[in-house]
Amino acid sequence: MSDFLESSETALKDIDAYLYQGYDRRRQKAAVALTALWGGTFVLHISSWGSWAVLCLTVFLSVHALRVLLARSGTAPEILPSIYTDIVDAERLAPLNQWPYISILVAAKNEEAVIESLVEALLRLDYPKTRYDLWVINDNSTDRTPERLDRLAQKYDQLSVVHRPAEATGGKSGALNSVWMQTKGDILAVFDADAQAPPEMLRQVIPFFDLPQMGAVQVRKAIANSDTNFWTRGQQAEMALDAYWHRQRSAVGGIGELRGNGQFVRRTAIERCGGWNEETITDDLDLTLRLHLNHWDIQFLTYPAVKEEGVTSAIALWHQRSRWAEGGYQRYLDYWRLIVRNRLGFHKTVDLFSFWIIQYLLPTVAVPDLILAIARNRTPVFSPIASLTIAFSIVGMFIGLRQTQKSSVLVTLIQTLRGTLYMLHWFVVVASTTARISVRPKRLKWVKTVHQGKANESPLDISS
Repeated sequence: MSDFLESSETALKDIDAYLYQGYDRRRQKAAVALTALWGGTFVLHISSWGSWAVLCLTVFLSVHALRVLLARSGTAPEILPSIYTDIVDAERLAPLNQWPYISILVAAKNEEAVIESLVEALLRLDYPKTRYDLWVINDNSTDRTPERLDRLAQKYDQLSVVHRPAEATGGKSGALNSVWMQTKGDILAVFDADAQAPPEMLRQVIPFFDLPQMGAVQVRKAIANSDTNFWTRGQQAEMALDAYWHRQRSAVGGIGELRGNGQFVRRTAIERCGGWNEETITDDLDLTLRLHLNHWDIQFLTYPAVKEEGVTSAIALWHQRSRWAEGGYQRYLDYWRLIVRNRLGFHKTVDLFSFWIIQYLLPTVAVPDLILAIARNRTPVFSPIASLTIAFSIVGMFIGLRQTQKSSVLVTLIQTLRGTLYMLHWFVVVASTTARISVRPKRLKWVKTVHQGKANESPLDISS
């Protein structure tokens, strides 16, 4: 570990000046980016070489997509022994004191419906009680969350409760920053208040950190109430696609990403990044890029999964995905200088660029591309990339669902087609978000998802 840190120190000195100098002028940068993308679309339409340029870009993306699809992901390291079934005598129990110490962090705001079950479940994890603790940050809740947490703190010695005042800022990042330096964990685990973590999760995750360059591990997310309606079923398919993408991207040396709920971060890595960024609305996506810029890797764990409540209405989905889209886009605006200077390294830069085209460029240019195509009576110039993206998503979603559920091939195919229809909302969300943040900035506040505490475990998820 010390050799890895020493070899990275010199190369990273000039990164700090960019990472921690503030995140101003986002609106101006977003406006410039939007103008460039829309203007570039117009140029491609009127130029004789426009279609060839897009075709060349499609070939480039196809090569990377094939690399991702055909990559063979490595196997997860051997799970640590269970303290209940594998440790049978005092002589074998002693080495457990040398297991990595884990501090679990949960930022909670108005979570009275789920906070008690969460705390009790996290304090029953199959890991030595003396080697992990739980910190819950009450972020100025206005319901009965504070009272319930105080009552739980009197019951459990492992639980520490911190109450943030009304004037506290920084959203979830501010809540996490208020406690992480007080903890003693070698690994910091972050869960949402509605998380359902299997007992063996810590024992499965920790062996990944034997690799000195491993900065974080993200556990696959699954939707606990996936059978509720079209929106939750779509989110289940979306999580399967997301899991497949990240597992395969990591296998080709690309960008592994954090997803907030079920993320584990090495303490040394979060220290090197200066904690969580309080100038972003998506702490996980921002930390993802800062970890990679600091030359840490992020691994993905498929089993077991952490379950969470999916939003059940189109309006709630719109608000949640709009926040995700804006936070994901912000990091490109904040760190573009470091990205173009190849601070990530060749493989990660290519991977990031490829998925930026799929996730952000394509939806952003979709409207002007369609308008120009209709006006000029021709097919949209970006149609080859759109076709590749849809095909790539269908294949990835089908494989992801097959790997995580017990459904038949026919049922999985139906789920894939339904999930693909559901995923079209991303085009609308990104198109509106990139346009909106170009004309007005968003207030940095924590707009949380309401949790009902009534989610049932999905009977199809084979990680149960």
